[in-house]
Amino acid sequence: MAEKTTTQALALGALGIVFGDIGTSPLYTLKACFSGFHAVAATPANVTGVLSLVFWALAIVISLKYVSFIMEADNRGEGGIIALFSLLPETLRTERPWVVFAALFGAALLYGDGFITPAISVLSALEGLSVITTKADPYVVPLTCAVLAGLFLVQYHGTHRIGRIFGPVMLLWFASLGLLGILGITRNPDILKAVNPWHAVSFFLNNGLESTIVLGAVVLCVTGGEALYADMGHFGKRPIRLAWYGVAMPALLLNYFGQGALLAGSPEATASPLYALVPPGLLPAMVALSTCATIIASQAVISGVFSITRQAIQLGYLPRMHIRHTSEEAEGQIYCPEINWVMGVICVLLVIGFRTSENLAGAYGIAITTTMVITTALYALYLKSIRGWSTFAAFSLCGFFMIFDASLFTSNLAKLDGGGWIPLAVAGGITALMAAWTRGRRIVGQKLAQYRVPSEDIAALLAKDAIARTPGVAVFLTASPRLTPAILKHSLDLTGSLKKHVILLSFLVEPVPKVSTANRLVVKVLGDNLHRVIARYGYTQHPDARLVISELDTVGVPVNVNDCVFFLGRETLVVPRKHRLWKFLYRIMARNSMSPAQYFNIPPHRTIELGVQVEL
Repeated sequence: MAEKTTTQALALGALGIVFGDIGTSPLYTLKACFSGFHAVAATPANVTGVLSLVFWALAIVISLKYVSFIMEADNRGEGGIIALFSLLPETLRTERPWVVFAALFGAALLYGDGFITPAISVLSALEGLSVITTKADPYVVPLTCAVLAGLFLVQYHGTHRIGRIFGPVMLLWFASLGLLGILGITRNPDILKAVNPWHAVSFFLNNGLESTIVLGAVVLCVTGGEALYADMGHFGKRPIRLAWYGVAMPALLLNYFGQGALLAGSPEATASPLYALVPPGLLPAMVALSTCATIIASQAVISGVFSITRQAIQLGYLPRMHIRHTSEEAEGQIYCPEINWVMGVICVLLVIGFRTSENLAGAYGIAITTTMVITTALYALYLKSIRGWSTFAAFSLCGFFMIFDASLFTSNLAKLDGGGWIPLAVAGGITALMAAWTRGRRIVGQKLAQYRVPSEDIAALLAKDAIARTPGVAVFLTASPRLTPAILKHSLDLTGSLKKHVILLSFLVEPVPKVSTANRLVVKVLGDNLHRVIARYGYTQHPDARLVISELDTVGVPVNVNDCVFFLGRETLVVPRKHRLWKFLYRIMARNSMSPAQYFNIPPHRTIELGVQVEL
């Protein structure tokens, strides 16, 4: 009974976090199909055809692909494209560079989606004010900007408190969607025939090339698919599946069919089919509920971008940034100020520039469909290399999924000149930064190799009579768990002295979400009062030097953090006048990277930094 109660509670929480994006899609999906950039005439045949496309997109892309298959590819409970990538064998990642590029580009695309989702969601909700009264038209954009500004301002304080009401609010939202859908279906029950896939086929046959453009709007109904997978670690497979099949999917389908039933008889309702279902007296309440739902959807996307940023930093693809935990109870709730303010400014600019959700729909969808294609390709490699499927079986299943993914992707290519280039440009820029940072760190590491001493020689080096030993503990941070840090030899060359007790501390990020405290520390004795300490972390955890030092007594190395002096190296980059773009990007990122002392939570008053010049 307790387990059942816990599962239900998690399912309720999943409604608020996982299904926020896909749950608010009824606000703009059919609206985009029959008005604006992708419009086709709202004839009964077209409405039935589009509804059939929506039904089968949800059934195959979400229910079959993500919920039934992709969610099985978890890295110790965590999901998402980075988790899927980390599951692949190291040899596969090194032998096929395109795999690394595809995974990084897919992760970067989620940034582009993170910019557009809050803008289109909140704007489409507040456009309901225009349905109540046309006098509200001039205020929709300013109000949207104000709501978005407030949303990004509160990120600093964290969302763990208001997050508790996300689930109940979204439950009310889905219940409202379902009831409104039933109300619409009762007016025209014949609309249910859209479940027959032949109506989707007929739509293509009757509309020709124009029908493929409409797919660019149909894709809006599945834009939350990646969230199902990425947020799996927060709730688990079973609660997410329960929430999807028990609440979200039925409510969404009922509402879409209700909107379709309305449009088939009243084509003039295309301006806002969801709000047209609402009884006039309840419109203000529905607009308020819609705004709350879209804020929750936006919050889920923003939190997801923060998580992706932390994972990329931990895996070495981005420079260190400020990461602040906003909850003592939930480790996954973090705040990244640099990313937050960039997202906030871009979201507001998108609203000001596009002004309506119809226009924003032209920029929405291409990022998520590209990520869906990449996820399917990586999943095929996972089935073959990890699950042991035959090449034929793996590529047959994923080839079936790719038919739908590729169709949705190619239909969105028509959006490139309507704003679709924006998320692609964002993703391309972020991928370029990741590539520049990775290459720069590798070259800097090679340049610093001349200062490093093999582990087997370090004890002999420190035993020399010429080296004076002073009381205390010296902690040297080193990226390599096998070699000594460059800063150690550099310090000896400059001062000729060293603390009596030396600890070589490495933070090793494993390709798993979390490493338990019991398995975190690995200690090796290299000599008298000389220890190598490896602190193992998962890519969803944040390394903490103070915590590591305090835990050393549990493995037989009693050390007080107040007795330690931390030695850090800082590279001063020397770049030739004529240099490639990646060197310029790397130098900018290195210069603005968060200091190791802050990032690893090292006491600033017990830190010594020594610089080394490195020429790229």
